[in-house]
Amino acid sequence: MKKRTFTRYTLFVCIIAALGGLLFGYNATVISGVLLFVSQQFSFTTFQQEIIVSTLIVGAFLGAGFGGMLADKIGRKKTLLLTTILFAIGTVLLMVSQGMGSLLIGRFVSGFAIGIASLAVPLYIAEMSDPDHRGALVSLNQLAITIGILLSYGIDYAFSSDDQWRLMFGFALIPAILMFVGLFFIPETPSFLVANGKIEKATKVLKKITTNKASLESLNELEEGSKKKLVNWQTLLSKSIRPALIVGILVSVFQQITGINTVIYYAPKIFQFAGFQSASSAILASLGIGVVNVIVTIIALWIIDIVGRRLLLIVGIIGMVVSLSILGMAFFISAASIGSIAVVSLMSYVAFFAIGLGPVAWLIISEIYPLGVRGRAMGIATFANWVCNYIVSLTFLSLIDFLGTAGAFWLYAVIGLIALWFVCKRVPETKGKTLQQIQKYWKHQAEE
Repeated sequence: MKKRTFTRYTLFVCIIAALGGLLFGYNATVISGVLLFVSQQFSFTTFQQEIIVSTLIVGAFLGAGFGGMLADKIGRKKTLLLTTILFAIGTVLLMVSQGMGSLLIGRFVSGFAIGIASLAVPLYIAEMSDPDHRGALVSLNQLAITIGILLSYGIDYAFSSDDQWRLMFGFALIPAILMFVGLFFIPETPSFLVANGKIEKATKVLKKITTNKASLESLNELEEGSKKKLVNWQTLLSKSIRPALIVGILVSVFQQITGINTVIYYAPKIFQFAGFQSASSAILASLGIGVVNVIVTIIALWIIDIVGRRLLLIVGIIGMVVSLSILGMAFFISAASIGSIAVVSLMSYVAFFAIGLGPVAWLIISEIYPLGVRGRAMGIATFANWVCNYIVSLTFLSLIDFLGTAGAFWLYAVIGLIALWFVCKRVPETKGKTLQQIQKYWKHQAEE
C-alpha cells in the first residue's frame, strides 16, 4: 500500500510546535553550567545546589499534571501559547536573580512551562501527523530537546570565561519569542476540532497537512473516535484504558530512573569527578555529549518509522546498560585514563538513550491513548516522568556520597535491565498504525 504523504505545511507547523521542545531542553540543562558559577558567587552548599536543580522539576511535574487538563479543555494550540509566555517570564526572573530565593522562583516558573510543554508539544505534533510519518514528526520534539541541550552547553561555554551566568539564562528569550510569533501562524489540531464539533475547520486543516484522499480517511477515523470519546476521569481507570495507561506511565518512568538526567544536569560535575580541573574544560567535554545527542537523535528520527519503536527501545536500553557498567567500573578501579573512559562511556550512554528511550518514550505516550482522554492520560504519564526526574536529580550527588560514583552508575544499570524486561514483555509495536487502530488494540487486550 502506498504511503500517505505530508505537506510542507505539516512540517512547518510541527517545527513551530517543536520550539517548545528546544525551550524544554535549553531551560532544563543550562543550569549545568550556571551552577558552577552561582555556587561560588553565593556560597551554596551541595544540598542547596541540588535544590536549585530540582526546583525546576517540581514546577515541571506540577505543570505536567495541570497541562493535560488544560490541553483537553482549551485546546493544544492555546496551551502551547500559554507555555511560551511562561517560558519568557521564567527566563526574565532568572536573569535578574539576586540569590537563592529569586533563583528558586525563576526555576519553578520555567519548570512549570517545561512540564506543560513536555506533553503539549508531542500531543500537538502527533495529532497533526499521519500514521506513516508520525514517528519521525513527533521525534522532532526530541530532536529539538537535544538541540536545546546542545545550545545550553555551547552558551554556557561561550560565557564561562567571564562568569556571565545571567546571559546563559537570558538566551532562552530568543526561541521563546520565535515560538510566540510562530504560534499565530499554525492551526488547532483536527482531533481537538472534531472532538468539539468543529468538523468544517478540521477538514480544512486536514487538507493542508496531508493529501486530499488521506485527509478524508483521517476525518472519518476522527469522527468515529469522537463518537466514542470518554469525558471523565473515571474512564482513565476503565478496563479498556488501564493497560495503555500502565505502559505509558512505566515507559515514562524508566526514561528517567535509568539516570539520563544525572548526565544532562550534572555532566560538568561528573567530568570534574573524573579529573577535569577547570569549569571551562568540564563544560567543553559536556558540549561533546550534546553533539552526540543531536546526531544520534537525527538518526533515530530517520529510522523510527522504518524499524519501529520496540526494536529501538530494546537496542537503546541494552547499550545504556553496557555503557553505565563500563563507566561504573572505571570509577571503581580508579583507572589512570578515567577521564577518557568517562567521556567515551557517557557519550555512548547518551547515544543509546537518544536512539531509544529518548524519542520513543515521548512518542509512545502521544500514540496510545484514546482521543477523549488523550491530554489527561498524557498528563499522568508525564507527571510520573517528572516526579522520577525530580527524585533522580535531587538525590544524585547524595547517592554518590552514599554508594560511591561507581555504585551510583551500577544502580542505574540494574534499573536498565528491569526496563529491558518490561519493554520486551509489555510494550506493543505502533509503527504505521492510526491512533484509532492503536486504541482498538488496547481494547482487544483488555477483553482477552
